[in-house]
This record gives sequence, structure tokens and C-alpha cells, in this order.
Amino acid sequence: MFVALYFLPFILSSQTTETPATEQQLENITENNEDAETEDDYYLQQMQQYIKNPVNLNMASETALKELRILNQIQIQNLISYRNLFGKFVNIYELQAIPAWTIELIQKIRLYVSVSDEVKLINTLQQRLTGGEHSILARVTQTLERSKGFLIDSSAATNFYPGSPQKLLLRYKYQFKNLLQYGILAEKDAGEQFFKGKQKHGFDFYSAHFFVKNTGIIKSLALGDFTVNMGQGLTQWQSLAFKKSADVINIKREAEVLRPYNSAGEINFHRGAGITVQKRNVQVTVFASYKKIDANFVADTSQSQEDFISSLQTSGYHRTKSETVDKNIQQQLAFGGNISYQYKKLHLGINGIHYKFKLPLKKSADLYNLYALTGKSFGNYSIDYSYTYKNIHLFGEAAATNNLYKAFVNGILISTASSVDMSFLYRNISKGYQSLYTTAFTENTFPTNEKGFYAGLSIHPGSIWRVDAYADLYKFPWLRFRVGAPSNGTDYLVQVTYKPNKQLEIYSRFRSEIKAINFNPSQFTLSPIIAQPKQSWRTQFAYKLNADITLRNRVELLWFNKNSSHPEQGFLTYLDILYKPLLKPWSGNLRMQYFETDSYNSRLYAYENDVLYSYSIPVFYDKGLRYYVNANYDVNKKISVWLKWSQTVYKNKTLVGSGLDEIKGNKKSEVKLQAIYKF
Repeated sequence: MFVALYFLPFILSSQTTETPATEQQLENITENNEDAETEDDYYLQQMQQYIKNPVNLNMASETALKELRILNQIQIQNLISYRNLFGKFVNIYELQAIPAWTIELIQKIRLYVSVSDEVKLINTLQQRLTGGEHSILARVTQTLERSKGFLIDSSAATNFYPGSPQKLLLRYKYQFKNLLQYGILAEKDAGEQFFKGKQKHGFDFYSAHFFVKNTGIIKSLALGDFTVNMGQGLTQWQSLAFKKSADVINIKREAEVLRPYNSAGEINFHRGAGITVQKRNVQVTVFASYKKIDANFVADTSQSQEDFISSLQTSGYHRTKSETVDKNIQQQLAFGGNISYQYKKLHLGINGIHYKFKLPLKKSADLYNLYALTGKSFGNYSIDYSYTYKNIHLFGEAAATNNLYKAFVNGILISTASSVDMSFLYRNISKGYQSLYTTAFTENTFPTNEKGFYAGLSIHPGSIWRVDAYADLYKFPWLRFRVGAPSNGTDYLVQVTYKPNKQLEIYSRFRSEIKAINFNPSQFTLSPIIAQPKQSWRTQFAYKLNADITLRNRVELLWFNKNSSHPEQGFLTYLDILYKPLLKPWSGNLRMQYFETDSYNSRLYAYENDVLYSYSIPVFYDKGLRYYVNANYDVNKKISVWLKWSQTVYKNKTLVGSGLDEIKGNKKSEVKLQAIYKF
């Protein structure tokens, strides 16, 4: 099946649980972003909202069905065609009669959709502003052991953490169905000051938004903070987007151009105003944004005396003196838009965005930066398309920078039979193509300097077995960071899933990757590159013991540079116990885990359950134990609380972490407490 985002069919409103496919996607994002977890929780908030206000399949538009992020374009077109031919659905299980819709797909989507007669929507702004739900979320997180940054004598040092060790998040939101929402968010990271020093206004980061949908010809109106998503991610894509995983058919970017933003991430959003209007088959979006962003400032001492920015900062941390100096040093103005035309099953779009900065961007003189973004002004412009013909869906985007460096992404989804789906994607992105706030389906974190071909195959004979596989062949025509020559790589994955009933699900996955990296132990003038292979094998099972208890176990092995003179291995296993009694106000889960690797090169990742609207994906290397307990209690209909306690214990280590995050001892413990009040 074509699936963009999996969720277990028994998600409850008090807690969200991702399926193995979603967990793998999130683990891959963390690994590709060098262990930096995304703080974008919009999709978690959105799916919870769909549980409260399901999409009515008898009236849902193509856009509304795309926003579910569960259906692919072929499934959406088949549903609309079936509805136009036979009329409204009477029962949700009537969906089985639609081509490419299986019982498995219906089980995944049934919590978020309904089948009912049309209900007149409340259209007045007054009713939207008064008929919704208010909520206040408060979250505090703290590592119990004090790291080096908190222990340094501030009177004798300049590089230390002057703030408290708590990470704080406070979010107020009002929401009326999926039609209107507004809110304010405030966040402070551990080590940042609070109402003193450099943070005299309290929290380090504030965000506010107001967002309205479907008011006459106005499809979306965004004020304050919002995200922009266009095409296939070559020009702009700020929302969370997945790349390669066992979800092999999930290769297309699909989202509304404008979305509200109220997450804790401090980088990947716009601040200003945007509007989408629609008349018949034409939709037009325009937006403008101005905000101050973090950057490394360099004072020019040459004769030109033009100060510049050496790089844009994306961590969002403002703890040490150097970090606070970089805060809001650069000014960014962005404006752009989208024009799209829809005729039956054909979509055409024109996209553009342009940036202006106060200070010019000038990267270091390293050779791999030869084609990096430079100057005070640059932009990206593209056209995108999609077309569905029977069981075939074509899509793509062709983009160019203001310097005429080009990028292309083209893909095809094919449902060859009721039990076989295929996907193909070709990308050709020149070494000079650069962009900001983009996420395309590429091997690189950002779409630049890459050519590649991806092929995916999903076979699901009956309802018990499923086989997913992909092959991705790619090359980088120019140098990259830590890769001092043009290079290429491969990535293969095969996963077999066995689900004989509602109680048991087992999957086993093998993945093989080869990437190039500099290898220069002899310190030659020109660093040679070598191919570093990595293989991993994972088996995971989940068994629903009864209506209240689910058991889950994973075993994973990893081989790094297996045939070299210094091969490495990694091993990880854990046992989860998930407890959710029916009609009770409490729930919880716990994990016991063991891991052992030869070094950071053979590291492993494991998704962890967390408090509502949050998750964590720690990286594991060296040798040790990890365990956590996660509990939820609904005090009443208005108040719910969550508590998570976790600890990692390392063997044969006296220091954990590095730099200012270094902890004396062999343990690292964390406590997270969250409460939500709804009224």
C-alpha cells in the first residue's frame, strides 16, 4: 500500500503511539541530521485533532484527504471516483470496494475519518472564535546529573552555562475543529537564563500564530508564525517530511502550502503573513516574512571593511557567551508564492521564494564550499506537476536558482495489481543549486550536489504477509564536508512483515549502505576517500497479550567496515511493556534495553515512547543499559499529566558526554513532567 504516515489503529486520545514504519522514519531523520532530533510536533497535534474531528469521507476534498498523510494520490483519486459514481458511503467498510483500498488501510485510517451525511459548517467568525477548545500545555525536562557547563566557576571562566538545568515549554492554543486556531508558545533550553542576564524577557524563544481555513474564497490565512511547503521540496519545505524507510512507496511530498506553526523549533518557519485564495480551479498563495536569525558574525578587518556572516546557526541554543552573541545577529526578509491549477487529475504549479539579508553570507574558503550560498540576496523558483492515469501517478518538480543552477525531481507510483505497488524516483540536482529551509527526497540533508535513482517495491499477498524493498543508487558530482572528492553510494533495504492476526506483528529488516568518506592516516596533502560499508539486521515483534497489555521486543545487529582492517560491530535489544486498561484514567509503558558497540561509528538508534506530543530518539554507542518508565494519568476531563523517567548506565566509563555536556560518572538520568489543562 502507498502509506505516507502510519499510526496504530488503536491510538487513544490520551496518548499517541507510532507504528514501526513511523518509528523508522523518525530514527532515519535523527541519524541523517547528525543526532539532532526534530522539535516539529505539528503532525502529532494534527492527528490528535483528527481523532476529535474526523474527516467526513462523504464530503472531503482532495486537499483534505492529502492532509491525512495516510493516503497516496491513487487511493485518493479512486475514492473520489467511486464516490462520484455510486454516491455517499453508508458504512466505513464499504471502502473495501474501492480499488487499492484494503482492510489493512481501512484499519489505519478509521480513527481519523467518518462516514456521515453532510453537516452544515459553522461559518461565522464569531462562532469559530467561541465554539472551540482552549488548552494549556506545560512541560519541564531536566538531566539530574550536573554536567561540566553547570559546574564551572563562572567568576573564572567565560565558557559555561549560566542558566538553570531545566528545559521549559509552555504552550497555549485555541482550536475550533480544523478551521481556526491561534496560540502562543514559549520555550527555554537547559542552560539558558530565565528572567535575568541575556534573557531579561523570560523565555529564550517566543512564538505566536493565528490561522484560519475555508472562509469563502480564502482557503488559508496565516498571521504570525507559519510554515511554507511547495512542490517536491526543492524550493521550500518546512514541515516534517520523511525520506527512505521500509515505507517504500512514501516518496512524494504532499501538503497544503501554508500551515500554522506552534512548535518549539526556533529555525524552520516564517514570521509574517500568508494567504491562499481559490477561485474554481486556480489557487494562489502569497506570503511575506521578516525575522532575526542566529548566525556567526565576522568583523571584516580588510580594507573593504564589510562585515559578513560565515554561517547560519540552526541549533537554537543560547547558553554560552558565544551562543548568545550569535543570537538574532542576522536579519532575514523572505517573500514568495505559489500559483496552482487543477483540472480533473492534472495539477500544475509555479513556485518562487526570494531572500534578502542585512549582512552578506560568506562561507569559509574550503573547496567543498565553492558553490555554497553567498551574498545578501538569492532565490529559488520552480514548476511542479502531478497527473494520475488509472493506476499510475506521475509527479515532479523542476527548479532553478537566481544564478540558473538547476534541480530536477521526477517520480512515478504504480499500483500494478491489488497486491503489488511500485515507486520510482530520479533526481538530478546540480552542485550549484542551493536553497534554504528545504527537504526533498534526497540522500543529502538538503537538495544539492546529487544525482540518484530510487526504486521501491511493496508486495502484500493477502492480509498476513508483506514484503517491502528498495534500492537507491546515487552520486555526488562535487566535494562534500569530510569527503574531499566526487563520490557515490548505494542503499538497499528489504523488510518482511508478518501479521497473522490483530494480536501479533513481526517484522525483520536487512539494510546495506555504502558511503564514501575521507581517510588520511598518513596525512597526505590530498586526502584520499574510501567506501565505508554498513549493514544492519533488525527483528521486532509486538504481541497484544490482552486488552490492556502489549509486549514489544527488538533485536538489532550492525556491522561497520566489516571487511576492513578495523571492523566494528553494534548490538541492541530491548523489551517494552505497554499498559493501557480500557475505561481507566491511567496508562503507562516501560522499557529495558541493552546496547554494545565498538565506537560511535557503529552506533544505533531506538525510538522511545514519551509524553504526549513528544518523542525521543537517543543515539547509543559504547556499552550499557537503558531503561525508562512513562506514565499518564487523566485527573478529569480537563486535566491530564504525564511523567517520564529514564536512565542510561554505561559500563567501564567514568565520563559521559563531551565538552560542556560532560558528566562525571557512568550514569545519565532524565526526568520529564507534563500537564495539559483543557477548557
